Amino acid sequence: MRITERSIAAFKKAGKQYDEGGLFLLHKPNGSKLWRFRYWENGKEKNLALGAYPGVTIQEARRLRDEAQKLRNAGIDPQGKRNADNIEREKAALNTFEAVGRLWFEANRTKWVEDHAKKIISRLERDVFPFLGKRPISDITPADVLEALGKIRDRGDESLGHKGRGLHETARRAFGNCGMIFRYAVARNLIPSDPTRDLKGEFPKPAPQHFAAILDPDEIGQFLRAVDGYKGSSIVRAALQLAPLVFVRPGELRQALWKEIDMDAAEWRFVSTKKNVSHLVPLCRQAVEVLRGLHPFTGTGEYVFPSARSFARPMSNNAVLAAIRAMGFGPDKMTGHGFRAMARTRLHETLKMPVEAIEKQLSHNVPDMNGTAYNRTQFIEERRRMMQEWADYLDGLKSGNIRMGKVA
Repeated sequence: MRITERSIAAFKKAGKQYDEGGLFLLHKPNGSKLWRFRYWENGKEKNLALGAYPGVTIQEARRLRDEAQKLRNAGIDPQGKRNADNIEREKAALNTFEAVGRLWFEANRTKWVEDHAKKIISRLERDVFPFLGKRPISDITPADVLEALGKIRDRGDESLGHKGRGLHETARRAFGNCGMIFRYAVARNLIPSDPTRDLKGEFPKPAPQHFAAILDPDEIGQFLRAVDGYKGSSIVRAALQLAPLVFVRPGELRQALWKEIDMDAAEWRFVSTKKNVSHLVPLCRQAVEVLRGLHPFTGTGEYVFPSARSFARPMSNNAVLAAIRAMGFGPDKMTGHGFRAMARTRLHETLKMPVEAIEKQLSHNVPDMNGTAYNRTQFIEERRRMMQEWADYLDGLKSGNIRMGKVA
C-alpha cells in the first residue's frame, strides 16, 4: 500500500510506514518523520536518509528513491557516493580563499601585536572576503584579485582629501595581505603560483606623506606653554606633557600600561606596536614627575591614560589630536605623530645627538657597520643621557631661557 497524506496523518505511533521500492517513512517518538530508502549492499542492509517530511514531500521522496535506485543499477552504492561527495564538498570548503586566509591569519597572528592583528582581519572581512572569500583559492585569477581590490580603490577615487588617500592605502595593504595568503597556499601545494605576482605595480606605495610637526624652537616653546595651560581633561593634559618627552608612536602612548612603567628605575618597557619587539624608553626626571602626578588619578586601573568613558579602555585615538586642535594648532601645524619629527630634528640639528641613538629611541631599524638591516646594539646609556638633555632643552624653550635653540 502506497503512502498518502491521509495515511501519514492517521499513523499515530512510532515506527516505519512503508511505501514502494524500499521507501519508508520513519515516525520518531518525538514526532519527527524521516524518509529512508532501504537497500542491501554486499548482503548488508543500509538505510539512505532522504530528508524529513513535510519538507520533503511524498513525490520528492519517491524521486530521490528512484535516483538512488539508478545508482544501484549502475553498480554504485548510494550511501558510499554521498559520503564521497560530502568529503569533496568539505575539502572544497576548506580550500576557499576565506578558509585559507583564516588559516594564514591564525598561523601568523602571534607575530603581530593585538591591535595590528585586529586591523588585518578586519580589512580582510570588510574588503576582501565578501568578494573572494567563497571562491576556491585555486580558481582565483589575477583579474579576479584586481577586480575585487579595485572596488576599494574606486571608493577612494570617489572620495575627497585624506579619505580617498586612505582608501588607496587600504587597497594596497589588502593587496599585500592577499599576496601573503596566496604564498601560504603555494607552500602547502593548494595552488601552483601566486596570482598577485602578475599585479606588481597595480597598487603602488604612495609617496611619503609627512606628518605636520612643529620644528621651530620658539614655536616649540609656545606649544609647550599652551599644553601647560590646557583647560580640558587633566589626563589628556598629562598625555600632552609626556608626549614630547618620550616621542613614541601615538598608539603606544595612549595604550601605555602602568605595569610597564618602573618609576623608581625611570624606565618604560613595552612591545612596539609596529615591529612587535620589546622597546625601552628611559624616563627623564620630568617624565617621571608627570607620571607620579597622574598616578593618584589613574593608577588603580590598567591604563596610564584611560578613556573618559571607561577606565577599562585606553584613551581614544582622537583625544590628544582634539586637544591639539582646541589649543589652536591646526592640521597643517601639528599632529600626534609630530612629536617624533620634532624630537628627531632638534636632537640631531641642535643638540648634535648621535643619529644611531636617536633612531634607536624612535624604534627604527639602525644599520650596523656591515650595513645589515637591524643593529642589536641598544645605546642604553647614550639614550638615557639624551632623553634627560632633551627634556632640559624643552624646559629651556618653554621658559624662554632658550630662544631659537640658543641660551637667551
